[in-house]
Amino acid sequence: MTTPPTPSSAQRQKGLRVMSEVYGWEMADGPGDFFAHTADQVFGEVWSREGLSHRDRRLILLGALAANGMVDVAEIQAGAALGNGELTPEELNEIGLFLCYYVGWPLGTKMTMMFGEQIKKHRASGT
Repeated sequence: MTTPPTPSSAQRQKGLRVMSEVYGWEMADGPGDFFAHTADQVFGEVWSREGLSHRDRRLILLGALAANGMVDVAEIQAGAALGNGELTPEELNEIGLFLCYYVGWPLGTKMTMMFGEQIKKHRASGT
């Protein structure tokens, strides 16, 4: 097993910067190997690759999360997409309807309901 880069390394700083961009808030370094691999690999490598925008990656991730019934994790992604201006409320509603046909009506409905809650929170925040 390889040792993850140190918190002060360029790789960790890149990962933290991309995490902050993706989620829309300042991401501080965290403890442990799990956080290190998340910052260094998932965000420092995968989310920062050329070829797809953050919006593109987020759309793919929302579809994958929906297909696996991970509505709670998709909630974080939907909120970040709204906050970052990557998706509009209307686009999220359209995604929910689209997902009903590809992941099944009950699961697509759960996603649609969660999107509605995230849209309400987004509108209430005034952003």
